Amino acid sequence: MNFKISHTNLYTLIVSSCEKLDINTSSELKSELVLLNKNGMNNIVLDLSKTLYCDSSGLSSILIANRLCKDTNGKFALLGITPKVLKLIQISQLDKVIQLFENSEEIENFFGNK
Repeated sequence: MNFKISHTNLYTLIVSSCEKLDINTSSELKSELVLLNKNGMNNIVLDLSKTLYCDSSGLSSILIANRLCKDTNGKFALLGITPKVLKLIQISQLDKVIQLFENSEEIENFFGNK
């Protein structure tokens, strides 16, 4: 399993343990996201601090997460983005539509202000 899921009273945390969020791992992430959303969890944080590479299928997973949360009046955020992944997110201008955070204290403030 490439993704560890835990819950707080404010959000669901998905921690990626994979170095590459690509065609081989993004389908697992998408499945987890859809299952969480179907179970009523619409505030999600994806921790990518261990992910060193992301391709277009990984970006697609991130966009799906954002859409699922927004469609159900929730919030989505990315946490701990590594420099190469951040560069790709900025090039694709996803940083303009997805909340990016460096630490969990910022996350708590974001989800605490719904």
